[in-house]
Amino acid sequence: QVQLVESGGGLVQPGGSLRLSCVVSGSIFSINDWGWYRQAPGKQRELVAGITRRGTINYANSVKGRFTISRNSDKNTVYLQMNSLKPEDTAVYYCNGGYRLPGGYWGQGTQVTVSS
Repeated sequence: QVQLVESGGGLVQPGGSLRLSCVVSGSIFSINDWGWYRQAPGKQRELVAGITRRGTINYANSVKGRFTISRNSDKNTVYLQMNSLKPEDTAVYYCNGGYRLPGGYWGQGTQVTVSS
């Protein structure tokens, strides 16, 4: 059993920053890839950023240069640093893990709202 618990969401003004955290517990040895997804109202869930066990990283074009994904293996935590936030970044953000993305393990989601 694997559990993912996100935190760090909230309300921020345009241009501001947030850091999301995803603490992972359980049998994580089978997980190769980690990712952050988001889903805005009325839209499909989309991959924002992904990181493999070997450290290969990819980003959605809409967040390149603004978001940074990282992983701390000692703390079993995956992070998403979000800078220069825009109103269109407003969404529920989900942590995800699995052999490949999208994996079978999801967190409960954390709301990010960018508004003045």
